[in-house]
Amino acid sequence: MDGADSNPFRLGRRTFLAGAATLGAASCTRLKVALGPLPGEQGLPPVPRGAAVERFLDDVQLRTFNYFWNTTEERRGLAPDRFPNVTFSSIAAMGFALTAFVIGVERGFVSRADAAKRTLAMLRWLVSARQGDDPAATVGYRGFFYHFLDNTSGLRFEKTELSTVDTALLMAGVLLAQSYFDAKGEGEIRTIADRLYRRVDWRWAMTRAPVVSMGWTPEAGFIAYDWVAYNEAMLVYLLGLGSPEPERALDRASWDAWSVRLATYWTDSGSLSMLRFPPMFGHQYSHVWIDFRGIQDEFMRSKGIDYFENSRRATIAQRSYAMANPYGWRGYGPDEWGLTACDGPGGFNIDVLGEPRSFRSYSARGVGAFDDGTIAPTAAGGSMPFAPEICIPALMTMRARHGDALYGAYGFYDAYNPTFDFDQRVTHGKVTAGKGWYDTDWIGIDQGPILAMIENYRTGLVWRIMARNPNIRRGLTRAGFTGGWLG
Repeated sequence: MDGADSNPFRLGRRTFLAGAATLGAASCTRLKVALGPLPGEQGLPPVPRGAAVERFLDDVQLRTFNYFWNTTEERRGLAPDRFPNVTFSSIAAMGFALTAFVIGVERGFVSRADAAKRTLAMLRWLVSARQGDDPAATVGYRGFFYHFLDNTSGLRFEKTELSTVDTALLMAGVLLAQSYFDAKGEGEIRTIADRLYRRVDWRWAMTRAPVVSMGWTPEAGFIAYDWVAYNEAMLVYLLGLGSPEPERALDRASWDAWSVRLATYWTDSGSLSMLRFPPMFGHQYSHVWIDFRGIQDEFMRSKGIDYFENSRRATIAQRSYAMANPYGWRGYGPDEWGLTACDGPGGFNIDVLGEPRSFRSYSARGVGAFDDGTIAPTAAGGSMPFAPEICIPALMTMRARHGDALYGAYGFYDAYNPTFDFDQRVTHGKVTAGKGWYDTDWIGIDQGPILAMIENYRTGLVWRIMARNPNIRRGLTRAGFTGGWLG
């Protein structure tokens, strides 16, 4: 979520990843705390069951769905990056909105006809909006879209970058709509979705072939960083490999160039050996749309696990880290944990427990990396299928302990920090004396994983739909994935 320099909500997802790619795994392996047992070993509770759990999950999904249904513009499908403090629209949030519409139909929140109408309106606008290499008056170039769009004009917001990963998040939602809306009378959705996906020129984005650049601007050309680390870029490469357009598609060399570096990010940590990526979003985003259970590429075959299991271990490690709580943050424990990219109280240096601590506004947070005591519910909610036995209690505990300060009309607010109980003018949200800092915004790219991954845990809906999409299957096969449902 990184906009123009003047934007007060600027961060750090892209910047953080670039730094991680440059520094390598060393910055992710300094933590000297036990990260906990593997599934089947003692230390993990049973999966919560029962009517109370089901009612809770129903309520979270309904509220989070309503975020997308009520805040996404009907005419063009522009989805706000955040709400109610609306700043600009996010193409990634649009991809999550398309996903939410499908879930809403299957959950009975809206009719199929209404969801199809909203989906078609967004796709029609996306395919007709002007693309080109002009600095202004366009929404994108070469089939890619600018990261943020102006809420009024729908055009590029200030000098935001053409984002390869955010375009991938949008295209994942587009392909889901393509496969889901398969009834007679919904053909235009399928046709436009196919056109949008086919026109993305993934090969053009290989300015330092065969890897893909993080982005481009008409003023400065390609960003100096490429997708070369373990992160959510799996989705970029798999969608690029899946393209049916030979002159625009990536080939196996791109996946190999990305995956050859995975060994650098592999950390041997006993039963929790895994590919490290400190914030949880890197373990979640690709999994929202692709079921990695039981399928393996060459690297995962060499390790004897799959990417789903890797994300499960990362989820367990987050909880174990909170239980160890090496910095002594207030609130951390077995049922309150979750570090990812999210809002924070602001940029401050304050003494805590007798030593100076740094706090940030919107920033990437993670195990073994930056930690300022800020907990994001999306870290647990978006990891629901990986480890429901710890994710469900975490969300239910957050709701019970913090009440309406953390859980509002559209579900969980983006983040909170029980330690930050200081008299400061915060960048986001508010400080409640005796309880700490609470955000008052919802962020689309954090809401999306909560809704979709709870659904994948409960029914596997998004995974089942995407498993029949020929573009997804083609991308996985070209990357060398075998086994499981691909067979």
